[in-house]
This record gives sequence, C-alpha cells and structure tokens, in this order.
Amino acid sequence: MSVSLYYRACREGPLTEAERAGIERTVQAHLASFPYDDEESLYLYTDVRSEPDEILAGSTKMPSDPSRLLPVIEHVLGSLTELRRAVPDAAWGVHLDDVDVPWDEEEGYALPGMRDEGLIAELGDL
Repeated sequence: MSVSLYYRACREGPLTEAERAGIERTVQAHLASFPYDDEESLYLYTDVRSEPDEILAGSTKMPSDPSRLLPVIEHVLGSLTELRRAVPDAAWGVHLDDVDVPWDEEEGYALPGMRDEGLIAELGDL
C-alpha cells in the first residue's frame, strides 16, 4: 500500500511571470538537493487541473522504507513551504492521503514530530 503527499494552490488569477520564476527556482533547488535518486520527489502537474481556479498542483509518492520516509517528507514539505511563500495569496491545500498537513506561519508545513531528532534516529535504526 502506498501513501502519497498531495498539494495544490487555487486562486482566481493566473500565476505572474515573477511567481512562475520563483516556482521554477524552488523546483530546481529541490531537485538538486533531494537526498535520494531512486525515490519520487516534488512533482508538479503541468496540464491536469481539477478546478478552474487551480494554479498549481502535484503529488509525491512516499517511500516504503521507514528510514527514508521522514527525510523525504521533510524535504518535500520544505519545498512546498517555499512554494507557498512564493505564491502567498492562493488558497493552499497539502495532505498526506486523507490527513491535512498543518501550516504554520513561522515553521511552514510540518507534521507533528517530523523534526523530533529522537524519532528520526529511531526510524533510521529500522
């Protein structure tokens, strides 16, 4: 059974050129620093829009290896935090299958315990 992270942003107006450039910079930086070549990374859909006002959408399949799960989630959520800040006036939705990922103005997107060093070490031992 696979778990995926889904993300989208909606608003009435289209992306500006500056927003598109910011998104492209974020995506390229994400891809360059992603820790695993053999795992799915940040993936933005190019042609599929589920809502008329959808300006950005994508998904990432999570790794089945528990030792890779938190690093991938943290990396992708960090990139989504940057994307949200590049397009702040959109209505954003980020969820891990049916669970909403909370937004915090200071921290950005994070799951409870995601930055807990003890939990990360424990998962790394699996």
